[in-house]
Amino acid sequence: MDPKYRKLVKCLLLDAVGMASAVIPVVGPVLDVIWAPVAASISYKMFGERRGKFTSLITFVEELLPLTDVVPSFTIFWFLFDFLGIGKEKVAATEEAGYAEVK
Repeated sequence: MDPKYRKLVKCLLLDAVGMASAVIPVVGPVLDVIWAPVAASISYKMFGERRGKFTSLITFVEELLPLTDVVPSFTIFWFLFDFLGIGKEKVAATEEAGYAEVK
């Protein structure tokens, strides 16, 4: 399986975990408070340092706010960044240093 689509499967699973708390009446909001920082950390690591700052903040807020558990934030970010390539980090080779530099 292509690594890009393997990442999509991970995103779908993470969104399912985030949505699961919506079906648990009393305990759900408590689980959201625990899941929000965990999901934000995973989002930061999954989408890279530059884009991860944005995705982790959005994921954290989305998981804490009531009635937003149904938003598949991980999958939306995958679609924007990995499928469409929005905000893709450009790599340019530098002849002097002999290594790739991220701009």
